[in-house]
This record gives sequence, C-alpha cells and structure tokens, in this order.
Amino acid sequence: MTAPRIDTDTDTLRRLPKAVLHDHLDGGLRPATVVELADVVGHTLPSTDPDELAAWYYDAANSGDLVRYIATFEHTLAVMQTREGLLRTAEEYVLDLAADGVVYGEVRYAPELMVAGGLTLPEVVETVQEGLAAGMAKAAAAGTPVRVGTLLCGMRMFDRSREIADLVVAFRDAGVVGFDIAGAEDGFPPADHLAAFEHLRRENVPFTIHAGEAHGLPSIHQALQVCGAQRIGHGVRITDDIPDLASGKLGRLAGWVRDRRVALEMCPTSNLQTGAATSIAEHPITALKDLGFRVTLNTDNRLVSGTTMTREMSLLVEQAGWTVEDLRTVTVNALKSAFLPFDERNALLRDVVLPGYEAALCSSPLR
Repeated sequence: MTAPRIDTDTDTLRRLPKAVLHDHLDGGLRPATVVELADVVGHTLPSTDPDELAAWYYDAANSGDLVRYIATFEHTLAVMQTREGLLRTAEEYVLDLAADGVVYGEVRYAPELMVAGGLTLPEVVETVQEGLAAGMAKAAAAGTPVRVGTLLCGMRMFDRSREIADLVVAFRDAGVVGFDIAGAEDGFPPADHLAAFEHLRRENVPFTIHAGEAHGLPSIHQALQVCGAQRIGHGVRITDDIPDLASGKLGRLAGWVRDRRVALEMCPTSNLQTGAATSIAEHPITALKDLGFRVTLNTDNRLVSGTTMTREMSLLVEQAGWTVEDLRTVTVNALKSAFLPFDERNALLRDVVLPGYEAALCSSPLR
C-alpha cells in the first residue's frame, strides 16, 4: 500500500509537531530585531529595511561557498554582545520555534563570539538561558509549549574549546545539554580539539561534531572514531562511502553510522547554499532515510537560509516526494537522538509527537 502524502498546505505542515537538533542561535534572528539592535549599538548593516536585510542574507548565503556563508554572521553577532541583545534574541528564538510547531529544539551558539561587549563567558550562558526560559514560559502560556536545550560550541579555528567544554559541564544542570565544534570545517580537523572531547567523555556529557559538510569521509571518521561524537552535524558526505546509493551497498564507515544509529543532523536548504548538495530532490537525506540511516531534519540557520522547519518539510514533500510517514520518521529520529534523558524523550514522543501526527492525519486532506 502506498503511504499517503500530506497536503502541502503550509498551515497543515506547521501544525505537525517537530523536533530540531541543529539550529544556530546567531543564525536565526528576526530581521527587524537585527535592525533595531544594530541601531542601539551603532552597528552599520547592509540595509536598515527588515525585508531588504532578509533578502541580503539569503542572497549572500546562496554563494555555494561555506566560508562566505559563515561570514554573514558578522551582523547578527554584532548585536549579540550585550545582555539586552542576548535576552531578546534568545526569547524570540523560542517563540519563533513555537510558532513553527516545534515541540523540542536544541539551540547552539559559541559563547566566545559574544564577549566583545564585556560579558564573561558564564554571563553569556546565564543570559541566554534566562532569555530561553522567558521564551518557553511565554510559549507555554500561549498554549504552544516547546522544550529547548542548549549546545555550547567551541570554534574549530580557535583554541578555546577546552574552556567551553568546562562551561558545558558547569551549566549541565541549568539547561545546557551538550557540546559541538563549529566554524569552517576544511583545514580544521576535529581531532585538534581532542582535549575537549576527552574531558566531556570523562564527565558523561554528550556532544555532536560538524563533519562531512565542507570536508569528506576523513572528517566524519575522525569525529566518530577518534573524538567519539554521538551525532554528526550535517554528514551529507557519508554518501562518499556509498558508491551506488541505488544498490545500498555500504562502505565500512557508512555501515558503522547506520548500524550504530548515529544521528545525522541534515539541513537541506543550508547544504544547497554551501554547495554540499545540488538540489532538494537529489539531497542525500532521502536516499539515506530509505537506506535506514537515522537522519534528522534541521534548519541550521533560519535567517541566513530564509527557512523554517515548516519550509524544510514542504520542500521535501513537494520536491522529493516525502509522505507524512517520512516526516514523522525524521521527527521520531530526532527525539530518539536528542541530548535529553531517556524518560523525557519517551514522554515527548508518547504524549506529544505521535498523537500530534495522528491528529494531523485525521484532520488533513490526504492525497
């Protein structure tokens, strides 16, 4: 029996409960907020019109160059150096997820990039957590509750990752759920930060690593087998170890990733922008899903990519033939691999996600 496809009406897709594991705080600001905060701190933007600024971000990010993509963050980071800027952006972050139907999210950011205004690293984390908590309280009061955990990032081209790992341990009971390294991948291998990963393993703290986006299999192998990552950020280049996707014959690394249920935090629109994929229809997420990999669907940077979880789902339905079951699968995958305790993950699945999909199926026109 052919699985039913869900109607691509945006409201229908928005109502589906979603989980996002790979989303950057500094890549998801509201354009109007960037404009207003930039005026307060005296930072010059490419445009002071919110719509024009959003278009500038989207155009700049569509260069196919990861380094240029990352450079667009200059303007968002410029307005995230004060307590006021961090509180507002963190609170709005949560409210925007809730409005998009997200019920669980993990937000990541690099505290070391937010100290230019005089805040200390712990003050940055405390402030962001305060803003996230305010957003979650407002979302719950509005009837759209969302749980948000935090990943702190070390920057792979700098040398403070061990310090950031200490920060993760210090705030592990205050909303910080894990660690990541971010930044330009090519030329900055994950093993350069082995001291941070070893410390986190000793402290029983989970972590993910950006790998297999701008660099290929060696990056993924090192992230998993040398550093011990529990998830892989992006990971689209794992297909380099699957010479024939149609036959499904896996190389040893690809087999390891699939068989040990290593979650791949895949971000289709972002991957198109950075040149890691050629189209939504041919993005590896579909083939990998069909081969049994634990793929998850993510936004990466909502402002920079001009996207939302609803939009990512819509693109896959319209251009890659995804069904409602496919969307449910990646949502379940995300919660299974979330950096939350097992019982909390199960509760979200049992009480929120699975009933939400059943309700959507019953009330939506299918074809």
